[in-house]
Amino acid sequence: MSRDRSRDEPGTSFDTGVVTTSVSVGLDPSLQTDTRAVSASGHGLRDLWVPALTVLWHSDPERIGERAGLPELASGRVVELSRLEPLFRPPGASPGRSLPLADPHLSRTPLRLEPLDERSVSRVTGDLGVRLDATGTSTEVRLQDRVVSGPESPGPVDLGPGDLDRGVVLLLARRVALVLHRLAVSSSTPETPSFSMVGESDALHTLRRELHRVAPLAVPVLLRGETGTGKELAAKAIHQASPRRERPFVVVNAAAIQPNLAAAELFGARRGAYTGADQAREGYFRQADGGTLFLDEIGELPAEVQPLLLRVLETGEVQTVGGGAPETVDVRLVAATDLDLEKAVEAGDFRAPLYHRLSSTVVQVPSLARRREDFGRLLLYFLGRELAELGAEEVLSRTVADPGAPPWLAADLVARLAEAAWPGNLRELGNLARRLAVTYHDQSRVVLDPEIRTYSREVPIGPAAEELPPTSAPPEKAPKSYRAPADVGEEELLEALADHRYRLKPAAKALGISRPSLYNLIAASPRLRIAAELERDELEAAWERHDGSLEALVDELRISADALRRRLKELDIV
Repeated sequence: MSRDRSRDEPGTSFDTGVVTTSVSVGLDPSLQTDTRAVSASGHGLRDLWVPALTVLWHSDPERIGERAGLPELASGRVVELSRLEPLFRPPGASPGRSLPLADPHLSRTPLRLEPLDERSVSRVTGDLGVRLDATGTSTEVRLQDRVVSGPESPGPVDLGPGDLDRGVVLLLARRVALVLHRLAVSSSTPETPSFSMVGESDALHTLRRELHRVAPLAVPVLLRGETGTGKELAAKAIHQASPRRERPFVVVNAAAIQPNLAAAELFGARRGAYTGADQAREGYFRQADGGTLFLDEIGELPAEVQPLLLRVLETGEVQTVGGGAPETVDVRLVAATDLDLEKAVEAGDFRAPLYHRLSSTVVQVPSLARRREDFGRLLLYFLGRELAELGAEEVLSRTVADPGAPPWLAADLVARLAEAAWPGNLRELGNLARRLAVTYHDQSRVVLDPEIRTYSREVPIGPAAEELPPTSAPPEKAPKSYRAPADVGEEELLEALADHRYRLKPAAKALGISRPSLYNLIAASPRLRIAAELERDELEAAWERHDGSLEALVDELRISADALRRRLKELDIV
């Protein structure tokens, strides 16, 4: 078994095809990759990338989010992945805290990650491809519910640059989930605060740096990003890192303002200024005087108020509705939108001068899909918060106290969720975490219920995400008699599996569903298990009880002979 030689060598050279870049092994605290000293000419450091593995889910919650940089791949060498290697460490930790995955369900026999071809070896500027070869390991390895390990696997799988850019989820023995992704190389990133944002992805580090950069500036900021990405948290970060941090931070949702009251709510109104104004209104700008006003959903601001807002930005003066002379206010405006403001300007729904004034300083808040390596830590954070309120936070660490216990939330379910599109981003993830906590906090495990089933995978895997690699198995075509998995009852499921000796492919065909759907039904069934859930003591006892009869084990444990044979070998029972 090969070692990670880069830990012993003083430096690793990447031939970029244009310049030669030397990367000496070390730890960059902000990006957690091996980059103690980087020298380059002709390329900016932000353009340099290496592959990395991040722990998406692990039986020990403390391991979630740990990372292993893989600069060997960029220099043309093979990386082996097993129970024992490579070494992972938490973000910000010293190399002395590096540990292997160490899950007993993983084999010591490694799978291999190797550069896709010689041309991609010569590039470390983002277009590096990786070949995953799991044919020699006894650990079950899955990509999007496709088994790609063992002698019956389709063979090595080629992962293109687009796959690494999005992040590829590897499920090992249905116990450990990893994300294979690319990682920016930098040696001189300035220290920035975390701003209470969970994660260590490149996209999140870029956001933190941008917030830290614009915070001290006395200019309006426009936050752009999809719904639910955390734009309010980003606005609060700007305020807290600015000289105004001790002054008010006022949050206003422009979409919730009534058009006929918008001017009064923003700028204030005298008593009697309009029908129903039985008392004076201070206005949000005066409330935020000396501090920051966060105007969310600014694309929904009524058209008649937009020129008034532009005047405030240009002059620092507000005109009270029904009042006299304008009054000066000192307010830093941070606005946010998930709308296409350019199209709104073209359509005449948003004033071009206001758009140009706001867009002079823009910060993009990344979607959850661009932060796939952060998914595990985010899910753990949301679940921990919700379970703590229910007094049940211990369910997440159950397998730490009892390694033989099945995990409360299985890695295969987390892998499924991590690969989904998440149009609602962090808000949607937080809502799902709340539902899982409320529904299952007093149960032995989370099951694949109808809501989790709705989270389908976002994109196929393959070079440039345009087509599956020729060495990979083509996606299965659904039979003409395809059925909805929800129509398959428990007894029918058990009967079909028993008829086919618990072999999944023929059982799925008999039921008229796909193999991934059959996996999901098995995971949701309280009467079925998978081989990876069998512990040594139970399997040894059954093996002795049936005098080594594999067929008798199939009948008792309701697991196929092939899966049992692999598990017996994994646990060194035979």
